[in-house]
Amino acid sequence: MQLTDPAAHQRPTPATVTVAVVQFAPGTDTAANLAALREHVRAAAEAGARVVLAPEYSMFAVSRLDARVVAAAQPLDGPFVTGLGAVASEFGVHLVAGVVESTGTAAAPGDRIRNTLVALGPDGALITLYRKVHLYDAFGFVESEVVEPGPIAEPALFEAGGVIFGMQTCFDLRFPEGSRRVAAAGAQVLLLPAQWIPGPAKVDQWTTLLRARAIENTVYVAAADQAAHRGAGASMIVDPAGHVLAELGDTPGVLTAEIDTAHLARVRAANPSLSLRRFAIVER
Repeated sequence: MQLTDPAAHQRPTPATVTVAVVQFAPGTDTAANLAALREHVRAAAEAGARVVLAPEYSMFAVSRLDARVVAAAQPLDGPFVTGLGAVASEFGVHLVAGVVESTGTAAAPGDRIRNTLVALGPDGALITLYRKVHLYDAFGFVESEVVEPGPIAEPALFEAGGVIFGMQTCFDLRFPEGSRRVAAAGAQVLLLPAQWIPGPAKVDQWTTLLRARAIENTVYVAAADQAAHRGAGASMIVDPAGHVLAELGDTPGVLTAEIDTAHLARVRAANPSLSLRRFAIVER
């Protein structure tokens, strides 16, 4: 796929939007997960957030994927995504969260799931979605046994308050081509929910990669991890020069930071790496 015109990255009217990242510890009770997430979204909205990001597998989380996650899967018009829409509408925010999407129907259930990010608008409507492309077949885990990989599609983007947001998920972070495609499509902020599995040096890798994706693409990066013990924590928001604006440890919490497109423009003027790039990205 050819990269888009670099001029698409320049927006003439400066805009600011407060973004919130939610770090919590979802489990296997989808109703309880939704209720917990609602309280975090309330806190984020009270802090002035207009875009709220929740972790991967916010709907249903286990330490290792198995038949339980397949049984828990729901369609995009099911109760969990509908509930997310109600929360977004209640607090007047854009809400992005990771869900377990079914691949079959009620009459013919699928034997795998889709690892899907949904973006709900302030009116509660589903405005875009992203299905995880790079599955976590690493570090002793085989996500592809249970998860159907997402298609190589146009980057999923949405606008909030004059700022363009793009989405990826967890293990996608280790593949710089994917983030570059999102930036090349016009994203000014990369939203990255995760269930970053704890392990030796994993937090160091996580933070290094988040800052690298911000620097090399000159975008803000907002990353929402699960809290301990299923996630490594360390959720953060990074500016396009790689500065960490806000971060958490490994316990539940909400952090916020302001996205400022005037600052983004200054960073891109000083470091025009997107316009200077000489390579396109093609599907493998």
